[in-house]
Amino acid sequence: MSDTAVAKVNVMEQLVALCKRRGFVYGASEIYGGLNGFWDYGPLGIALKNNLRDHWWQQMVDCPPIGPDGEPVTIVGLDSSIIQNPKTWEASGHVGGFSDPMVDCTVSKKRYRADHLACGLVKVERKGEVVELGWCAVLDGDGVDVDMQKRASKLIKKSGGGEYVKPEALFEYTELDQATQQLVIGPDCDEAGSLTAPREFNLMFETYVGAIRDDSAKAYLRPETAQGIFLNYKNVVDTMRVKMPFGIAQIGKSFRNEVTPRNFIFRSREFEQMEMEWFCAPEDALKWYEFWKAERMKWWKSLGIKDENLIFRDHDADELAHYSKACVDVEYRYPFTAPKFGELEGIAHRGCFDLTQHQTHSKTKLEYFDQEAQVKAKDAGCSKEEIAQKSRYMANVIEPASGLTRAVLVMLCEAFTLDPERPSKVYMKFPAKFAPIKAGIFPLVNKDGMPEVAKALFMKLRQKFAVQYDAKQNIGKRYARMDEAGAPFCITIDGQSLEDGTATIRLRDSLAQERMAMDEIESFLDKQVNG
Repeated sequence: MSDTAVAKVNVMEQLVALCKRRGFVYGASEIYGGLNGFWDYGPLGIALKNNLRDHWWQQMVDCPPIGPDGEPVTIVGLDSSIIQNPKTWEASGHVGGFSDPMVDCTVSKKRYRADHLACGLVKVERKGEVVELGWCAVLDGDGVDVDMQKRASKLIKKSGGGEYVKPEALFEYTELDQATQQLVIGPDCDEAGSLTAPREFNLMFETYVGAIRDDSAKAYLRPETAQGIFLNYKNVVDTMRVKMPFGIAQIGKSFRNEVTPRNFIFRSREFEQMEMEWFCAPEDALKWYEFWKAERMKWWKSLGIKDENLIFRDHDADELAHYSKACVDVEYRYPFTAPKFGELEGIAHRGCFDLTQHQTHSKTKLEYFDQEAQVKAKDAGCSKEEIAQKSRYMANVIEPASGLTRAVLVMLCEAFTLDPERPSKVYMKFPAKFAPIKAGIFPLVNKDGMPEVAKALFMKLRQKFAVQYDAKQNIGKRYARMDEAGAPFCITIDGQSLEDGTATIRLRDSLAQERMAMDEIESFLDKQVNG
C-alpha cells in the first residue's frame, strides 16, 4: 500500500477513534456486538448534528434565499410520516425498481454489491512468457489497483512465483458472462467460483401494520423523505395560500437496506435527510435548476468548508433517472476518496414525474391552476388554447437533497486537524457557530474561591451558549479535552480574576491567550458564535 493510501486510512482510523472517545458517534448496540450500517450519535455528535440541522432550516425555511426577482423565495416546512400507504412506493417506482444487484460468497459468507466488485484477469511473467492464472475480485474504490495486486500476489506465490502483470482492464462483476463469473476468486476467500450470480435486492425495509402479518398489511420504512412532500403537495397548496413557484422542505429519517454499508457514517442503513422540493412552472424549471445549484454550493461553503474540497459533478446521460431532465452532485473530497471526490448533495430536475405518477395512481387531481399566469396570457392576447396551457399545468420539480448525517461527516473530516505540538495531538477546528461546545470554563485550581467565581460565570453563560464547566485534572488536560471536542474557547479563572474581575480566554486555533473583563465575555461569545 502506498504512503498516500496509508495516510488516508490512518486519518479515518484516527477520526473514528476520536468520535468514539469524545462522544460524537458510537456504533449502534455495541454491547451486543453492534449492527452493521447503524450508528448512534453521542452527546457531542447530536449537538453538532442539531446545529447543522437548525442552520439548514433557518436558511431554507425561516429565512430562505433571495430569488432572481430580488424578493425572498417562499418555502414552507413539513414533517411527514416515516410509514406511508404502500401504494406510495408503487407509484414512485421504488417497489419495482429500487434495488441493487447482490452477490454472496458461499465460502466467506459475505455479501457484496455486484457493481462494487472490480474483477481482473491475473497474469504472471515467467522467463519472458506471460501466463494467465485466473480471475480475482476486489472491492472497487480508490485503492483498487493496490488491492488487486495484493490479491494477485497470493495467487502468484501459490502457483510458483513470477512477476505480476497488471491487468489491462478491470471489469464490474456484472459485466462478466456467467462462465467467467464461475472462475472469479472472491475478495475474502481463496476459492474460484464461490460468488453467486447477481440477483436483485430491494433496498426498502419491510414492516407490517396492524395485527395480521400478510401481504395486505405489508408496508415500508421510507427510503427517502421526498415522497411525503409530494403526497402533501395538494394539502399545502390548499391550506397555505402559496403561489407558484414555492418550495416544501423536510428533515427526517430515511432507511435503506444497503448491501454494503461502508466508510463510517458515509453510507449507512439509517440516515437523516434534508430535502426541499421546489415546484415551478415547466417553462421556468431550468432557470430554477441553475438558481438552486448556485444556492446550495453557497450554503455548503457557509459552513466553513474549503473551496478546494467542493466541486460540482454533472451526471452523465446514463446516470440520470429515466424521468430526470438534469442532475448535478455537490461532491466533497473525503479522506477515503481523496484525491477524488464523493457525493454530498444532489440537485435534480425531476420534471413532473412524481406529481404525474401520484395523480395517476391516487386518482387525485394534482394539476396547479395559476391565476396570475392566466391573467398575463389574456393580457398578452394569447389564444384560448394557450391561455389554458399556461394557466393549468403539472408543476415541475427541482430537488436539492442532501444527507444531514453526511453533512456531519463532512464537518468532522473538515475539522479534524493534526497538531503534534499539542498535548492532545489533534483538535477539531469547528466554526464557532457549529461547535457542540462553545467554551470550556475552568477554575485554575479547585480552591481559593476560584471554583465559585468560575461556576457563577458558567451559570450566567449557559443561558445563552452551550458551555461546559470542568474543574477536574490539570489545566493542560482540560485544554486537551476541549481541543478534541472542538470548543473554540477556553475561559480560565485564576488568582488575578479574584483581584480585577478578568479571566484568561484561550483561542483553540492559534493557542493565543488574552485577558478579558468577565462582564465582556458574554458579548464576545455572542459576536464569535452568531456573527
